[in-house]
Amino acid sequence: MSETMKAMVLREFGGPDVFEEKAIPKPTASPGQVLVKVAASSVNPVDYKIRSGALEVIAPESPTILGCDVSGLVMSVGEGVTEFSEGDEVYGCAGGVKGCPGALAEFMACDADLIAKRPSSLALDDCAALPLVTITAWDGLMDRAKVCAGSKVLVHGATGGVGHIALQLAKMVGAEAFVTGSSEDKLALAKSLGADVGINYRDMEVAEYVEQLTGGAGFDVVYDSVGGDNVAKCFEAAAVEGTVISISTRCEADLSPLHAKGLSLFVTFMLIPMLYNRGRERHGEILKKTAEAVDAGKLKPLIHSEKFGFTEVSKAHALLESGGALGKIVLVNDWAV
Repeated sequence: MSETMKAMVLREFGGPDVFEEKAIPKPTASPGQVLVKVAASSVNPVDYKIRSGALEVIAPESPTILGCDVSGLVMSVGEGVTEFSEGDEVYGCAGGVKGCPGALAEFMACDADLIAKRPSSLALDDCAALPLVTITAWDGLMDRAKVCAGSKVLVHGATGGVGHIALQLAKMVGAEAFVTGSSEDKLALAKSLGADVGINYRDMEVAEYVEQLTGGAGFDVVYDSVGGDNVAKCFEAAAVEGTVISISTRCEADLSPLHAKGLSLFVTFMLIPMLYNRGRERHGEILKKTAEAVDAGKLKPLIHSEKFGFTEVSKAHALLESGGALGKIVLVNDWAV
């Protein structure tokens, strides 16, 4: 068996064209790991932020291989791993950051705590669209905010990667899901995923829809998948003693509404277990529950209509960065064809 493998690596930080195909040493499964033959990955904003150099500090070491999400076939099992066997089909968010090489390669050594057996009702390639965004939404809504039946939940960016999962999780536990979007088409898509009420934020100010939809009381939980100036709008939309969850708080914001309303603010950064090697087993637990929800018909990924091969990763990055994708962009290992 060959001791090398093909991978798409960064020759430098910069635009989408900095990827190059290289032959690099094939990894092996160390204790606590499994070796996965990669079927697919997906593109997340963190991928192009690392590639551009904006998040160079968390980039994988050279040879720099991106791709946080992975789905594929277990080829071998490292010492101490009992939950997986050779031949298992798995998925997870297991690399693409410092200390953990990514999935844009023929093979990937994955920490067994970061993966799970994939949902059987979903194509193996499409399973790669789920891990990062689902763990992010689950961490905020379920683990941190503890959303429950009857809660009024507002999800910003409901047809985005994290947002479309967040609204489905809210519905899964019996909450009332309100969503914002920039067009009627996007709102219709969100409603097809279970949203109860769609709000075109281009047509309505926050105060207006808070009054119209909650009688001025505000929303129990506000999930922000947008960031920037939207963080302040989340504070405005939240009810007294409500909860705001954000995945992007790299911004300046007036925090006085937090005090005035007694709000709780949770920031979700799901890469922490990989970057700091703490709590990794929780990711595997969430992925098991995710697979159950998918197979029960309660959760499904929204996938962009066009898929790309690993060798076309530059095109995929350019598309996501342009804002032109609707749903998750899946990357398929075209070396395996």
